[in-house]
Parts: sequence; structure tokens; C-alpha cells
Amino acid sequence: MFGHKGASVHAQAVLGELSRIGHELHLLTPRPGGEARVPIEVHELPTVGGGAAPDRERAAQRCDRAVAAVLDELSADLIYERYALWGRTATAWAARTGTPSLLEVNAPLVTEQIRFRELVDVDRAHAVSIAALGAASAVVCVSDAVADWARFVSPRPERVFTIPNGVDAERIRPSSAPVTPATDAAFTVGFVGSLKAWHGVETLLEAFAQLAIAGVGWRLLVVGDGPFRSALVAQAANLGLSHQVEFTGAIPPAEVSAQLQRMDVACAPYGRDEAAYFSPLKVYEYLAAGLPVVASAVGQLRTALDHGDLGRLVPPGDVNVLARTLAEVRADLAWRESIRARTRAAAITRHSWRGVVEQSLALVRQPVARTA
Repeated sequence: MFGHKGASVHAQAVLGELSRIGHELHLLTPRPGGEARVPIEVHELPTVGGGAAPDRERAAQRCDRAVAAVLDELSADLIYERYALWGRTATAWAARTGTPSLLEVNAPLVTEQIRFRELVDVDRAHAVSIAALGAASAVVCVSDAVADWARFVSPRPERVFTIPNGVDAERIRPSSAPVTPATDAAFTVGFVGSLKAWHGVETLLEAFAQLAIAGVGWRLLVVGDGPFRSALVAQAANLGLSHQVEFTGAIPPAEVSAQLQRMDVACAPYGRDEAAYFSPLKVYEYLAAGLPVVASAVGQLRTALDHGDLGRLVPPGDVNVLARTLAEVRADLAWRESIRARTRAAAITRHSWRGVVEQSLALVRQPVARTA
């Protein structure tokens, strides 16, 4: 919950807004993972741990069942839950006690678990998703694709809504330095995020290799960590790019803004085979940093970039077009200068975490009046 990954950043942002409004917060989690930045009482649930998939699944189910006893001790006015593969108890408790509940859904987890990891008890996982989505007072999905899945699964599809992810525009700020000239000796292409299979960083490396061959100063900054990091480092070495590519590893959210300010253009190079159900935090952070964005034309990315008005959209997985577009962005200094203020304004007016939380609370008629 208090870690560095995108899911953690999202959860911490929601908690921060709920605290700002003035709510008393109780957090139920098996993995606090650090110190909270807001006043909150943490109720630690049984850990799930590693081991074989069947053991993990049974442990996760036991963890979820422990939620009921904690909630019985609290006088809760609202249950806000992030949908988890085995999470059904909180929404069931809320429905039984007449407590409003919000279920935040970031992905079709059963499908994702089968495709990218391992899922043994598929039927039970499906049953959990049906129960959780059906019991919630409102289901908040981060993209239209996720909402389509949730409506298909839920016995109460009329309770499903789309509210995309947000960004903390106070934490993420543009660089105060002038926009880098095209002739600068170290023009920096950047990526922020977990280094996982579906983020397309290997495509970005291939495109960057084409740019590096041109002999003009290029640098690539990869901010984040994940299971694909060693493979990507090896790929960079095989392409002869080790001296031009920097991998920062995992960094605290508070340090992301400084890394974004080192970039001249930021990428979201998702591949063509992805389900495109995501609402990537990285893109909203790119916008808040006033960066020109080059992203794959998939899913929510099209609307996030105003169908190309706030960035350049490229075919997913197309190395050649990605390389050519990055070169064009570098050459177009006037466009890069003009877009800094526009992307920043879009992040503030359309994608603030304050707006995300207020829209979500409005679905269950919770007070959202700001404190003085």
C-alpha cells in the first residue's frame, strides 16, 4: 500500500484525498509496506506469502475472510475497496449492513491472472468477481474497456461507471529550464513505469537503437523496476546502447518529478497484442510534467492525448514509426514549446486525483465539501 508501484501511488492518492476532505480512515491490508503520509489506522490482515499457486490462492481467500471480523468492530460509513482477485468479503459486508460501498476496478483480474501468471481455481475466481461487483453500491472502472468487462460480469451492470486515473499535479511539475533545442548534445527520451511484459519497453529500445545510429546525441532514461529489467538491460547491451541508456531502478514517488524533468519527450510504447484496458498513470504524469508524449494508439491513450492533440499517437509495436516520430518530435522545437502549457493544463483540469475521488464519492452520495 505504501510502496512505489503504480497501484500503490493510486491507493495513496485516494487516501490522501479522503483525508483532505476530512474523513477518518481505516486501512485493511495484508501488506502496508511502509509509513502512511496521512492520519490513518492500519488493520493488518493475514499475509498471503509465496509458495505454490494453490497455496497462495487459499491463503488469499483466508486473508479476505478475515476482513469481516475487522469491519464488525468498526463503525464504517463507507467501504472503498480496490478489486482484488479473491476480494469479496468487504462488499458483501457492506451490502449486508446497508453501508455504501465503492469498488475500484483497475483490470479484469481473472483474465490477467490466467494470461500473465497462474490461476488454479478459475471457477471460484470468476464467482468472486461476480459476487464483489454485484454487491458494491457503485463500481468505478479506470477505463471503458474495464467497464465493459465489469458490466458483462456484474449482475447489476447499471452500477458500473468509468472514471480514469489521475495525477498529483502538485507533486509532478514541469522543468523550469527552457525546452531543449533539437541540436542539444543529449536529447533525452524517457519512460516511467514497472518493467513488465506489456509495457513495450523492448520496442522502445529497438526504436532508440535506430535513432542512436544517426550519430546525433540521444539518451534514453528508463525509470522504474520490474521482472523484465534484466532482460531489457541485456537487450540494451546487445544493441550497443549501454552507454546511452540509464535504468534508475525503483524510486520513491516523491522522486519521480525530478526524473521527468530530465526528459525531453516521454513514451508509452504499448504493444499491439495488449488488451488495452489500462489507464496508465505514467501518461497523466507525463502531461502534468508538461512533456510531449509519444504513445501507442490503443485503448484509453487515444482519449488521454485528445486523439493526438496533446501528443503523438503511433501504431502499437511499430519500431520504425516510433523511431521516426521521436525524431520528428525532436526536430519540432516550436511544437514542443507550445505543448508544455497545454499538457500541464489538461492534467490539472481533467485528471486531478481530487476530481477522481469527488466523482467517485458522488456515486454513493457521500459528502465532498472541501475543508477551509
